[in-house]
Amino acid sequence: MKTSKLLSYTFAVSALFVGWTSSAEASPTRFMEMNAATSAPIGHKQFCADNASACRGSTSKPVVVKLTKQLWQQLIDVNSTVNRKIQPMTDMDYFGREEYWTYPVKNVGDCEEYVLEKQRILMAAGWPKSALLITVAKDIKNAGHAVLTVRTDQGDMILDNQIEAVLPWYATPYRYIKRQSPKAPAKWTGINDTRATTVSSLGN
Repeated sequence: MKTSKLLSYTFAVSALFVGWTSSAEASPTRFMEMNAATSAPIGHKQFCADNASACRGSTSKPVVVKLTKQLWQQLIDVNSTVNRKIQPMTDMDYFGREEYWTYPVKNVGDCEEYVLEKQRILMAAGWPKSALLITVAKDIKNAGHAVLTVRTDQGDMILDNQIEAVLPWYATPYRYIKRQSPKAPAKWTGINDTRATTVSSLGN
């Protein structure tokens, strides 16, 4: 989907607003999170140990972002800039081990480095931590993949290094497994992806 068409789609359902709002109830435009907590990815546990400030904090009232045209453009720009800046390389090839999560080193990395960098840039620009959630999925080859979910009043949007466009979660070809809890960045919750059977079949 071209950016211009996606922009029209995103804002067709409501007028524009400015600022933040409290969490909206789950809807088809949002992930359906399971109530039970789930384990954090091994790589994220070590990342939190090495970068305590990035995983610190909690809130009983996580927020979603009211998506203006300016903020929407910022998402597109950050996604595109980081995708261009980082050159893909596996953890094993660069660090000599699997599942090593870190901020990009010398502008190389795999999907986790892309996600962490996008999250860091948006937080530095003033986006709330509870609206920027690292999310783990299976891609169309049934391989593990990490993306950044941005929680907005227009639904959960995905920033990804495999797909250049910023898309609503349900428009991506992934089967979502779990993501950071919006209430605490060091904790994770499961995702009930009702499209799992359909998406899984693409990878067979």
